[in-house]
Amino acid sequence: MPNLIAEIEPVEIWEPFTRLNAVPRPSKKEQRVIAFMMDFGRSLGLETEKDPLGNVLIRKPASPGMEHRKPVVLQAHLDMVHQKNRDTDFDFESEGIRMYRDGDWVKAKGTTLGADNGLGVAAIMGVLASDSMAHPSLEALFTIDEETGMTGAKGLNPEWLKGQILLNLDTEEDDELDVGCAGGIDVTAKGTYGEVEPSDKSVGLRIEIKGLQGGHSGMDIHKGLGNANVLLTRVLLAGMEVAPFYLSEFKGGNLRNAIPREGHVLIGVSEEHKMALQEAFDHEAGAIQAEFASREPGMQVSIATATGPQVGMSPEETSNLLQCLYSLHNGVYAMSYEFPDLVETSNNLARVETGNGRIEVGCLTRSSRDSAKRDLVRKLKAAFSLGGYTVETDGDYPGWLPDPDSEILKVVAGRYEELFGSAPGVVAGHGGLECGILKDHYPHLDMISFGPTIRGAHSPDERASVSSVQKFWKLLADVLAHIPEAT
Repeated sequence: MPNLIAEIEPVEIWEPFTRLNAVPRPSKKEQRVIAFMMDFGRSLGLETEKDPLGNVLIRKPASPGMEHRKPVVLQAHLDMVHQKNRDTDFDFESEGIRMYRDGDWVKAKGTTLGADNGLGVAAIMGVLASDSMAHPSLEALFTIDEETGMTGAKGLNPEWLKGQILLNLDTEEDDELDVGCAGGIDVTAKGTYGEVEPSDKSVGLRIEIKGLQGGHSGMDIHKGLGNANVLLTRVLLAGMEVAPFYLSEFKGGNLRNAIPREGHVLIGVSEEHKMALQEAFDHEAGAIQAEFASREPGMQVSIATATGPQVGMSPEETSNLLQCLYSLHNGVYAMSYEFPDLVETSNNLARVETGNGRIEVGCLTRSSRDSAKRDLVRKLKAAFSLGGYTVETDGDYPGWLPDPDSEILKVVAGRYEELFGSAPGVVAGHGGLECGILKDHYPHLDMISFGPTIRGAHSPDERASVSSVQKFWKLLADVLAHIPEAT
């Protein structure tokens, strides 16, 4: 099947994408894909180098007749989100992505596809390998660790790039041009609790939520999709109103930039309260499924008797944690006044984990306005503080403010309309692109971001449109041929 994917048109993208997807490339473990990209550049006889962090830069001279055009930086990130369905047997450390075609979509079997940002990487590889495309002098920048901190972009040497225009190939709607993005910051709360033994007459109950759509915590946050951590907390609080219980384990979510698709809890409850508590859980779970029927048709909630926990969190500390979690803002916090329909500020309650006397809660807060981002972080800190938890922040990165006078925006928008007969949407997305960080390093760079249509990024439902990739390749090639003259 991978060979069949490699033969899809344009092969200039799908063939290198197939080779790329054979290489494990999780964030912060990109050694193999860095080596792959270094070998690729050298195999073409192009100037290829990497910086101390592992970012790779490949330089290609202008094609004949294009020597006097403005030099261009083509940019994409090498890492991908590694997510799989619980029932999928797959080892990301040793296996290549199992791809298949379903009509107009290329998908993966039970895992993320890596189209984010593998298709951008593959498109740049296609440009570098071509001996027939018209293009100015090129610098192909492949950054590392975009998905879990953007440390590659943050650590770039401000003297490394020489280009005047940057084309970021990391957006996911083929009829949109991105001219701005949100910044973000990781918020982590930590706490401890004394483990206690439930009474001898206690029994266990296990509650699990799975089958949610999940998705990108920036680009999909406005859809009102189910968050497993929020929904589990809601079910538990409904039960707490009926009877006390001991929380032994809460595990929900994984990556900060993915809306949690599944999670589970294990509790201990006295035998006399079991039936009333289970009825309360069942009632709340039914209400949730009815509310989310159209948004989350695949949602499954199971409540079952389990082996009673040996130790857990006291009912008082359980209540404190649940009240704190439920007070946290999750989802859209503010919309933009400047850009209609654009989410300005949001928070994703990404991960909750308890056990062995420790509590850890992870959020990703985003905003295109730094002051609003700080305000929401302050609100989260206040809620955690009332719960008695300590809070740390990390990975802060800036947003990218739109430039209405951008020359490359006018070029790309004009070429798009010429090629496809309609004007593209010009948007500032809520996802975290590296452009804000790159602009901080290289203020002179004129930037724009575009890409093919991808659905379900950061989840095992990730898929890429074949027809859209064809459209994307046509636009990229045409834009490179129409880069303005250097002044």
